[in-house]
Amino acid sequence: MPRYHKLGNIPKKRHTVFKSPEGNFYYEELFGTIGFDGMSSLLYHTQRPTQVKEVVKSYNVEPVAAVEKNMKSISLKGFDVPATNDYLESRVPVLFNNDCTIVLAAPKKSLTEYFYKNTDSDEVLFIHKGSGKLRTHLGNIDFEYGDYIVIPRGMIYQINFDTEDNRLFIVESKQPIYTPKRYRNYFGQHLEDSPFCERDLHPPTELETFDEVGDFTVKVKKQDVMHVYNYAAHPFSVVGWDGYNFPYKFSIHDFEPITGRVHLPPPIHQTFETSAFVICSFVPRLYDYHPQAIPAPYHHSNIDSDEVLYYVDGDFMSRNNIDKGQITLHPAGIPHGPHPGAMERSIGHKETEELAVMVDTFAPLKVTQQALDIEDGTYFQSWLDH
Repeated sequence: MPRYHKLGNIPKKRHTVFKSPEGNFYYEELFGTIGFDGMSSLLYHTQRPTQVKEVVKSYNVEPVAAVEKNMKSISLKGFDVPATNDYLESRVPVLFNNDCTIVLAAPKKSLTEYFYKNTDSDEVLFIHKGSGKLRTHLGNIDFEYGDYIVIPRGMIYQINFDTEDNRLFIVESKQPIYTPKRYRNYFGQHLEDSPFCERDLHPPTELETFDEVGDFTVKVKKQDVMHVYNYAAHPFSVVGWDGYNFPYKFSIHDFEPITGRVHLPPPIHQTFETSAFVICSFVPRLYDYHPQAIPAPYHHSNIDSDEVLYYVDGDFMSRNNIDKGQITLHPAGIPHGPHPGAMERSIGHKETEELAVMVDTFAPLKVTQQALDIEDGTYFQSWLDH
């Protein structure tokens, strides 16, 4: 998402002396990706951001495969994941490979006792239930039901929830997450036929600056190990920044669907991309308008990708017995399509109110024990005639 943004106070020229009104130095930090070749921002701190007092402990958080090589379509009851007080402890990995981890979470409490930084992955938080405020060292973002929050790797953040009833669908990506390049021109601007544009993408608008010293706990995830750091300076010590590397939100409700006379393939729903997987949004839309159109998707084989669907709301017309928060996994190489009767039911219908998030990975996904604990067990047989 090549887009420039700035907040707070910054000097006229980068890499030059910058002082507070009281004459104290501000400390510059390049917050960049892909060496010095990717998106970056320049931050200016009241305190040096390097003041580590202690590495308190480290512990493993690597997801563990219960099914290493899955070849069965499965369905998970996502809302069966129990609500947990702590934000990080609430995050339950259900599917993963070397490129991404798909996580369900039901945090009851806000993350305020410590700060969190994922240096392994970009994170996409989809807000299924709840509202609140993401607080980062580059500024704050208010969120609500239907928002995707994109948090680039290395971002230090806390998160405040308005209530204890929260449900999140999270994708952690080892690759940088961008908006699809086919939606953008040579210069990075979104095209006129893109299903969303820059005014739908909301960067931080509120910058909190804490010029404080003391003891500040930051949990840093690196190589699937959580390291608990004690810093001497408050992580939110930034007085200003500018650049291209920052968190932002995008509402699934702002995705404008692409439709046609006959059924179009899933890439029309694409919302984000990496080099290893894509994220798509299924939103309320008019059905295909050819007089003989079949609105239900045709049967298809995912020869080169696993398909994950997370059901958010509405009536997903191609599936039977689908609940909110349910996840289906269709592994590569196994054909799938509408459930029995779904194709026939769809004919003549004019619109759908379905809302869902899809993740298609190019490498096979492994299944965790936490996923098997909420599996319905019979989904792979649901295409049989009864």
